[in-house]
Amino acid sequence: MAAPRDIVQRSPGTDGSHTLSVSPTATFHSPRSNSFMAGSFAHRAAAAAKQLKPFNTEDIKILLLENVNQTGRDILKAQGYQVEFLKTSLPEDQLIEKIRDVHVIGIRSKTKLTAKVLSEAKNLLVIGCFCIGTNQVDLDYAAKHGIAVFNSPFANSRSVAELVIAEIITLARQLGDRSLEMHRGTWNKVSSKCWEIRGKTLGIVGYGHIGSQLSVLAEAMGMSVIYYDILTLMAIGTARQVPTLEALLEEADFVTLHVPETPETKNLISTAHLERMKTGSYLINASRGTVVDIPALIKAMRAGKIAGAALDVYPNEPAANGDYFVNDLNSWAEDLRGLNNIILTPHIGGSTEEAQRAIGVEVAEALVRYINQGITLGSVNLPEVTMRSLTLDEPNHARVIYIHRNVPGVLRKVNEILAEHNVDKQISDSKGDVAYLMADISDVKTEDIKEIRDSLDALSSRIMTRVLY
Repeated sequence: MAAPRDIVQRSPGTDGSHTLSVSPTATFHSPRSNSFMAGSFAHRAAAAAKQLKPFNTEDIKILLLENVNQTGRDILKAQGYQVEFLKTSLPEDQLIEKIRDVHVIGIRSKTKLTAKVLSEAKNLLVIGCFCIGTNQVDLDYAAKHGIAVFNSPFANSRSVAELVIAEIITLARQLGDRSLEMHRGTWNKVSSKCWEIRGKTLGIVGYGHIGSQLSVLAEAMGMSVIYYDILTLMAIGTARQVPTLEALLEEADFVTLHVPETPETKNLISTAHLERMKTGSYLINASRGTVVDIPALIKAMRAGKIAGAALDVYPNEPAANGDYFVNDLNSWAEDLRGLNNIILTPHIGGSTEEAQRAIGVEVAEALVRYINQGITLGSVNLPEVTMRSLTLDEPNHARVIYIHRNVPGVLRKVNEILAEHNVDKQISDSKGDVAYLMADISDVKTEDIKEIRDSLDALSSRIMTRVLY
């Protein structure tokens, strides 16, 4: 039996190339004990698991941008992969040049993987978003070309929640203004319009992982909590769900936003919504920059309607650190900077050592599982499919992965191709127009692999074929 290999081919509509590579011998990194791996089969004879290792060290190429945490880099390097690491994002022309030959790319929030960029990525198998959001990736294009996308939706929830608590107190006490005055040499000891947060009402828009954690912290500090979400969700503690966004805005002393970027959430807080808020209330946005109509917020603060605000995200954000938060980037930047009692932070909600370490581990392990075993658990754009690992007692087995268009008759045709072999286990699932099939077959000879691959490649439904053995 030949050494483990991975055969990858995309559909003719992508790049038409074939990739054949031999497995390294590095040890596979199992996910953390609280991860859901391979359909809960990880406990079965873990020591005897057969590793399907698709790439030689000299074959696999990974590009990590935007200062991905060391924990993630270490996990990927331990596999024997070639890892190129850059601290910043890249301009589009440089990104296109870099992405042409890589199998894996890891990014954070600044890198934009558009259809134009992804169309140049001829060998790309998977994208790792080392952050919460994936709106910087054209998920539909990636799915239709067999490129899986993984992220870390929950690892920085605590960090964001703690930042919001800090901002609530800072705004209530006007700490930002007092600090700036002291730095300028001005002593201005005042208590007017400075408040305790105990007894005040916090309105949380979006009661997901961040919102619910924030709810617990706020209640512990004596705040009353109300929340609005498009789903009916069970409250934690004594928090109370309200039926409409307008109801929340009218009741809350502090409003904090924790929603995704969608067409429905664009300008979720606009002039009309700001008018519904209490006079002297506060607004915090640590979600997405398009959620708040910032020119409307500027007017509301100048008019005294809104007593203070904290913004961590913006519609247009610089691609690198530097003196870039100016009107050239957002036409209202200087007006925003000139307001009193406003906290402006550079998208640092999840920027803690703890959060970045956790994100690095979670995303890197998802990438390893996908590359080495074809497991898609946690993918945001492909069906979530998993099977138990092969064991050392199954030496002449192969794992067939067939990503295809979700059209009638595909399973029949695939099974006709695999019928010459014993199919030990098989699973298939679909997500929209894309379907993902995995099958482990036994008694496979080396010469069988090319025949299986060529037969699957010939099907009109094919997006990508991988055979691990």
